[in-house]
Amino acid sequence: MSETRHLLHVELGGDRLDRFLSLALPVHSRTTLQRFIAQGFVSVNARVQVRSALKLEAGDEVLVRIPPPAPMNIEAEAIPLEVVFENDDLLLINKPAGMVVHPALGHAHGTLVSAVLARAPEVEQVGETERPGIIHRLDKDTSGLIVIARNEPAQRALQRAFAEREVEKTYLALVDGRPPTASGRIETHVGRDPVHRQRMGVVPASRGRPALTLFHTLEQFDEHALLEVHPHTGRTHQIRVHLSYIGCPVVGDRVYGRRTPTLGASRQMLHAARLRLTLPGEAGAREFEAPLPEDFATTLAVLRHS
Repeated sequence: MSETRHLLHVELGGDRLDRFLSLALPVHSRTTLQRFIAQGFVSVNARVQVRSALKLEAGDEVLVRIPPPAPMNIEAEAIPLEVVFENDDLLLINKPAGMVVHPALGHAHGTLVSAVLARAPEVEQVGETERPGIIHRLDKDTSGLIVIARNEPAQRALQRAFAEREVEKTYLALVDGRPPTASGRIETHVGRDPVHRQRMGVVPASRGRPALTLFHTLEQFDEHALLEVHPHTGRTHQIRVHLSYIGCPVVGDRVYGRRTPTLGASRQMLHAARLRLTLPGEAGAREFEAPLPEDFATTLAVLRHS
């Protein structure tokens, strides 16, 4: 299959290049178009080296070359899924701890995406080839709610809602120690750890992105606490980094917490418990909830009776 070309003329200036393209070519998500720009498939007035944030002027000529889709290498696998809600636009899944969201080095099989493709094959055509349908991610050992788009318009609507912070996310975290206050606000910059490059960390503003997390203590134990956590931004490992930063790492988190897990935890005790969002095509927000997984609930029960 050969590439497709679109020659577009800018009538009114002032728009960013990626926004202009997302309006002119709505079949493609803004993220996909940004990738095309970065890969040199877009030129403005015959100049290829352009940025997504380039401000267009009236009279500009934009050429977009759409490359043929890469072969899909992700295999569908008939893995059971706990579907909390589904319609023609999306799937809302309660992901178990231990399941990787999409294939990566060392995790070619048994992923959430592979399971979704077996249940909803149309997701293969949505978004990026490597992670079709994915709107947001959860770490491998974090359980709970995750949204999968079933078509491109739904993907764009959901991505916009997440990007503009219209989606309310609530996590439950069992932590070592006690937070300095019963409720609080953690506001820092999060970026790549300068020493341990595989980790994220709290860094100076010049080296990271703003990150905001709110928390509230639900239950207090002698050496642990159950927190309700609301991330207002979506930085990589944000909750784990922020809770470690205030001296309350997530129980079982071997990266940002204690090397020897307390309470016999075999994974990090972090659960995406609730999502409140407006579904594509609807006017009002809905709230969805995923119950605590058995290992998390059992650990809490032991604490409550100790």
